[in-house]
Amino acid sequence: MKAMIFAAGIGSRLQPLTLEKPKALIEINKTPVLEIAIKNLIKFGFDEIIINVHHFPEQIINFLKEKNNFGIRIEISNEKNMLLNTGGGLKKASWFFNDCQNFLLYNVDILSEINLKDFYDYHIKNNSLASLAVQNRNTSRYLLFDDEMYLRGWENKKTNEKILISEKRENLKPFAFNGIHMINTGIFNLISEQGSFSIIDLYLRLASKNKIRAYDIGDTFWMDIGKINDLKKAKKIFNTTKTK
Repeated sequence: MKAMIFAAGIGSRLQPLTLEKPKALIEINKTPVLEIAIKNLIKFGFDEIIINVHHFPEQIINFLKEKNNFGIRIEISNEKNMLLNTGGGLKKASWFFNDCQNFLLYNVDILSEINLKDFYDYHIKNNSLASLAVQNRNTSRYLLFDDEMYLRGWENKKTNEKILISEKRENLKPFAFNGIHMINTGIFNLISEQGSFSIIDLYLRLASKNKIRAYDIGDTFWMDIGKINDLKKAKKIFNTTKTK
């Protein structure tokens, strides 16, 4: 199975740690988060991975060489000249997904115990264009879903900005997005955006005519380590786990 790891971000929220290295190589108890992500994907059967890079790309490329690509096929999508955001990054890497098989997108700066095989099976069973791992937790931005868990909007609680794409505008359920997606390769035929753009904006544009569905992970462990304080918490969690 194929997957893409988003690792091109400059990691501004992790400064000063990211002033001399990419966030993908920030360590949690001596293990780079990129290594944690790759090993997690391998555990669930993903054996072909493409990784986008931008900030200190040569460090990630050299790291993968040193690790012999963890014994699987790993390709690089180099965005050194222009950071393309999530949507643009996926579009640039579209050549990798040339087998018409469903694939996974995974943010490098998350820790998760989601059973990715179950998630993949859910996506296939529902024949969705995209399935988004979500959770009922506090955040500033939410995706909005109807009773059947189809994407119907987005809102920012801080700015009160809201985008609704359905005539039904009541009783929509807000969920926080967890940075893990399952996608059908048919999405590439629907992308008209150019340059740098958000994949969430793409989903919102496509959701009125295509199945984009939530996958609620419930209370399964998930953690964003994109901020210094969150990284410190993650190190404590890993220490506790290692000593059990």
